[in-house]
Amino acid sequence: MSGPGRPDAGGQGRPAPRGRTKGAAQRLVVAISGASGPIYGIRLLQALNQAGVEVHLILSPWAEKTIAIETSWSVADVKALAQRVYAADNMAAAVSSGSFRHDGMVIAPCSMRTLAAIAHGLSDNLIARAADVTLKERRPLILVPRETPFNLIHLENMVRLHHAGAVIMPPVPSFYHRPQTIDDLLDHFTGRILDLLGIDNTLVGRWTEPIRRRGRRGEEETEC
Repeated sequence: MSGPGRPDAGGQGRPAPRGRTKGAAQRLVVAISGASGPIYGIRLLQALNQAGVEVHLILSPWAEKTIAIETSWSVADVKALAQRVYAADNMAAAVSSGSFRHDGMVIAPCSMRTLAAIAHGLSDNLIARAADVTLKERRPLILVPRETPFNLIHLENMVRLHHAGAVIMPPVPSFYHRPQTIDDLLDHFTGRILDLLGIDNTLVGRWTEPIRRRGRRGEEETEC
């Protein structure tokens, strides 16, 4: 599969990611931290389900609280979108080991606490440990930091992770596809994550191409 961030900061090629057997169904690790914006992770889970991807989900305790505060989703319904779900304090989970083969990890949203823990190798919970393993095994790691504005500590941690091979992808909205709803913004951003993971999708409003929107009458096409 094609993955993000192959060249490192020095311009040298990184080793090929240690994923799974060629031709196997795609398997991804998704984590939702306690930052505002769990809907980004939920929409990603929905899209991965639609793409037939095997999902291993980690929810932090504060992610569960934020889901209840910010969305109409129940935690049980979010967990039902994944094939396997792990508690954030379960350090014996399969995803904590490099021998567990997968095709990448996404943390959406990623809190500044989680970002700092990964940047400094502090594997004190399963989210940080799984991310650390993803980096050491040279697999794609996409972080969706949900904070604004960033202070110098946040930015330095992001740079550190960029040099380590992670993709830093703040949820910055695009407008060239003329979004009409919050769902349009979520779909476009989710599609860009899928693009980085090499997963075909129709969620992205691609420049000069027709856009498929979700509407009351199903999918509709408009020009970008």
